Amino acid sequence: MRGGEGEASAGRRFVGVLLGCLSPLLFLVPGAVLGPLLLWPRARPVLMAGARRLGALERSRRSVFFGDRFPGPYEVPDRRLLRYLAARVGAGLVTGIVLGLLVFGEVLAVLLVRGVVRGSLGWTELLGQLLLGGVLLFLDVQGLYALTALDARLARACFGPSEQELLRRRIDELALSRAAVVQAVDTERRRIERDLHDGVQQRLVALAMLLGRARRGRERDPEQADALLWQAHREAQDVLSELRDVAWRVYPAALDSLGLEEALGGVAQRCGIPLRVRFEAGDAPLPRPVETAAYFVVSEAVTNAAKHSAASAVSVRVTRVGPLLTVRVEDDGRGGADPAGSGLTGLRSRVAALDGTLRVDSPLGGPTTLVAELPCA
Repeated sequence: MRGGEGEASAGRRFVGVLLGCLSPLLFLVPGAVLGPLLLWPRARPVLMAGARRLGALERSRRSVFFGDRFPGPYEVPDRRLLRYLAARVGAGLVTGIVLGLLVFGEVLAVLLVRGVVRGSLGWTELLGQLLLGGVLLFLDVQGLYALTALDARLARACFGPSEQELLRRRIDELALSRAAVVQAVDTERRRIERDLHDGVQQRLVALAMLLGRARRGRERDPEQADALLWQAHREAQDVLSELRDVAWRVYPAALDSLGLEEALGGVAQRCGIPLRVRFEAGDAPLPRPVETAAYFVVSEAVTNAAKHSAASAVSVRVTRVGPLLTVRVEDDGRGGADPAGSGLTGLRSRVAALDGTLRVDSPLGGPTTLVAELPCA
């Protein structure tokens, strides 16, 4: 549950407290009359349906008058709901008594003012009444504040996940995230191995063959040997270029030396289609894992746009608002990207490992928009 009591006005909260004092009437009368029917198994579903409606009213009261936001799909267990309703009966009755005492004190204050105006009270009696009334008012207000806080805690314990449930969910999320990261790393390793085997290794084999032919034909046909050496030189340059591409995809050195903005500039220079980058993340340094994740999000999205979507232009915008870094990549391609594909799944796992989110919108016909939100704190 996300508490929103600071967002609700004081008057609205006071109305919510007053309505909370009426809830015991809704619980006690039906509970006293229908409670014994709980012993009859066939009547329990009907009674629990009524209890769930009362719980829904209480949940609406907390949402409307206190600004609380509870998990939407969360279903409250029956035992927890009954415990909450029983606790609300006691808390509501005590709150009603405290409010009654507060109203009674206001009446006595009016009578005290009238006595002062008429001159029927002496200074000694007036000071005593003021001292006693001030102490009682302080205790009354503190009690009302404590009961309001108790109401919030009861609602949070009933309608929101408990701390144990939140911890269990967090453990499950971390376990899934760890498994996804391991799988993504293994997939990336296989891709690098395939790039080296199918690209760099084949070119090195061709280079060795060219050098061998040039060495064997150097005495018989020097002109052909020179042509083979020239071809081998071009092949060596191509091998170096492809090896740099592979190393850049593994981890760009510019991230360490120049930062994310310059690394994204390198992506724009190496991109085969026009790429516009807007970097609006400010001058504050970003955490290294966030920079790395943001870079690979842009790199993978741009690569997919150039290879698969037939895009003619790609735009990248990186913004930082408070502790959140947002990376938005949009292309004008034909769309239809599969969010469950291996590339996007790997990116989602990389982002989820940092407690971030990745959203992909790619309708048929385009455009494709990818938005990653990465917490920097």
